[in-house]
Amino acid sequence: MTYIIAHSEILAHAIGVPPVGGPLGRSAESRFEALVAFVDVVGYSAMMARDEVRTHALWMSISNGVIRPAIDRYGGELVKSTGDGVLALFDRADEAVSWAGAVQKATSSLGVDAKPSDLRIALRISVHCGSIIREEHDVFGDAVNIAARLQQYAPPGGVIISEAVYERLSLGPDIPVRKLGALSLRNMATAVRAYVLRFGTLDLPERAAPIIGTLPSIAVLPFENLSGDADDAYLAEGIVEDIIVSLASLRELMVISRATTLTLSQGQFDPQGIGWSLGVHYVLLGSLRRSSHGFAITAELFETQRGATVWAERFASAPEGVFDIQDTIVEQVVVGIAPAVRTREMRQALRKRPDAYSAYDYTLRALDIISNFDVDTFARARDHLDRAMTEDPSFAMAYAWAARWRSILIGQGWSKNPSEDAREAEALAKRAIRLDPQNALALATCGHLQSFLFHDYDSALMYLERARAASPSSAFAWIVSSATESYLGRGADAIRMAERSLRLSPKGRDLFFFYNFLSLAHYSAGAYDEAVKWARISEIEHPLYTSNLRMLCACLAGVGRIEEAREVTDRLLALEPGFTLGTYERTREPFKPSDLRRRFIDDLRRAGLPE
Repeated sequence: MTYIIAHSEILAHAIGVPPVGGPLGRSAESRFEALVAFVDVVGYSAMMARDEVRTHALWMSISNGVIRPAIDRYGGELVKSTGDGVLALFDRADEAVSWAGAVQKATSSLGVDAKPSDLRIALRISVHCGSIIREEHDVFGDAVNIAARLQQYAPPGGVIISEAVYERLSLGPDIPVRKLGALSLRNMATAVRAYVLRFGTLDLPERAAPIIGTLPSIAVLPFENLSGDADDAYLAEGIVEDIIVSLASLRELMVISRATTLTLSQGQFDPQGIGWSLGVHYVLLGSLRRSSHGFAITAELFETQRGATVWAERFASAPEGVFDIQDTIVEQVVVGIAPAVRTREMRQALRKRPDAYSAYDYTLRALDIISNFDVDTFARARDHLDRAMTEDPSFAMAYAWAARWRSILIGQGWSKNPSEDAREAEALAKRAIRLDPQNALALATCGHLQSFLFHDYDSALMYLERARAASPSSAFAWIVSSATESYLGRGADAIRMAERSLRLSPKGRDLFFFYNFLSLAHYSAGAYDEAVKWARISEIEHPLYTSNLRMLCACLAGVGRIEEAREVTDRLLALEPGFTLGTYERTREPFKPSDLRRRFIDDLRRAGLPE
């Protein structure tokens, strides 16, 4: 779960739950010190995919029957409740931690008599102490952000507390404490020391179900960068991307997306906790160390139900030998978890490697920043990709990402010549396909361009089908397939595909992109309230994503919330000041059915976008 507290008003609109105001008696817009606590349901997305009705009912019973009464009992304040979590405030550390312990004990006791096949909910709770800012319906500040980001390091059934909380506690001897040390939290300048407390007895005999079907499922976590140079982080992440893409091409495996696994830290999660959280059978962990002589890479494959090691290996090579190591890791993982995979299919799945290592390096540098929607940072990704294509004109992946870069450029309204950039994007994608006919990113990008920019829907469907066949676990291929179905007015199919893509990437860094297309799918289906909800959530994840702001304008106008729509219009025009409906309709308006095209433009017009 991601909390961006500064946008709580948006979140309240999105989930339809009004924020709860100040039983602690503090006035609006004040700053004070408090204990901030977050509760999160482990593996909620996977459990919802397995049984939505029962999961929701079970969570509501815990939220209303355990968590909320305990907040009152221990003198806390419920700030807000989201789809799969709770934010609360307390005045004292003992009260906050006692409340967390009571919640974990009560929740774990609910599963004592459960059968192995029964649904069971496990919680993670984080508590941090610090200065927060109070507004009328929300709280925010570094203390809130730290508490939210600490939560991901808590084991299922456990409570994680910062050192600031630990120093204020008087813990009894019956509460096990484990020191985690200093944790690096995303977008935080300094590390935070933390401790894990275990109150419950949950032993997780039944993990969250595999995301789709009964195939062996695997999550490849970010490889730990041991080089001592933070600049090598992109390389470790890129190697993981390469391994994931190769594994995702195998029909016998279900592979969790790189975007999801990049939100996890292998150093703090035990394999069983990851298995529960992501609903996977196996987890691959690894590390990378680069020196002047080359690379040293370790990899270890765990079975998550017991936490047992299936396979472990250490590799060393010159820089150009990294590709052989990646291929070996893929082969060994397949041998460990899917022995039915035939050698021929496995060879086809292995990534077509570049002739020059530097081309690979430049591509990874671009991939590391391509989702950053700061214009100057985003522009640097093109420079890296241009250098990659120059270094090795036969490296398909560089061309595929260069095509994707231009698609984003046009979608964000940053292109000075959209028609020329669209033709260039198409040419790059088709060049990548000629170099590597099984490159799912190139196939999916080409398909998306055909429908989004060229309105050649038949060609789009053909390319997208090929992309899904080349990589059945590609969340990107499924989400852009959903977009084309939306453009064709086939809303029900679009929703189904978007939901499938979210199951393949339930916790990714690019969730804003997936939520935006799910909003589009609901708009296409005429489900405007649902469309507003997902567009609002996408906005929370990434407020600068202009494609989503356009969608939100139309959705709000579609349900008659004109004042809200015009507030969003003002923010959209601040990011894209040259936007006009006439130019948009000629160049980027994507719908095929004439009634859907008219409805979308009319909704944008009612939202106040200029002619």
